[in-house]
Amino acid sequence: MNHQDHVQLLRDGIPLAGGVWADMGSGTGAFTLALAELLGSEAQIYSIDRDAQALKQQARHMQQHFPNVTVHYHHADFTSELELPPLDGIVMANSLHFYRDKRSILATLLGHLKSAGIFILVEYDVDNGNTWVPYPLSYATWATEAPKHGLSKTHFLHRITSRFLNAIYAAASEKM
Repeated sequence: MNHQDHVQLLRDGIPLAGGVWADMGSGTGAFTLALAELLGSEAQIYSIDRDAQALKQQARHMQQHFPNVTVHYHHADFTSELELPPLDGIVMANSLHFYRDKRSILATLLGHLKSAGIFILVEYDVDNGNTWVPYPLSYATWATEAPKHGLSKTHFLHRITSRFLNAIYAAASEKM
C-alpha cells in the first residue's frame, strides 16, 4: 500500500477537517500521515506507539510532508493508561489484531473518545489469522462486535486488495 491507499481507506470516515485525533499503534506513521492530509493544519494528532525509533522516523516524515500539522508523539503502549485530551476521533490501523482480548483494550481507548466521536478500524478482512496477524476480525465480525463496545452507526468505508490475507478494509463507528 502507498500513501494514497492510506488516505482512501480513511477519507470517508473523517467528517470534517481539524479536531483532535489519535492514531493508536501508529508505527512509522502511514496512517498518521493520511490523517494529517485529511485533517489539515487545524488538527492536533496524537501518535501513540511503543517503538521510539518508529516514532522518530514518523516525526521526520511528518516534518517533511506536513510541517504545519501539530503531532504529539507518545512513546507508550496503547493498552495501558494514556494521558490524552478528549478525542474527536481514533484510528486503529493494523494494531488491534495483535490482541485476543479486544474488550478491555477498546474499553480503555474508547474512554478517550468524545460522545459522537469517530472510531476508525483498519483491519484485514478475515477472521482467521496467522503468526504475523494472530487475531484479525473481518468487517462482518466487526459490524456485530462494535455495538458491544458502545459504538453505533458502524459502516464500511473502503477495501483494498492485499497480497497478504486477501484484503484490508476500513470501517467507521460513532461512540454512543
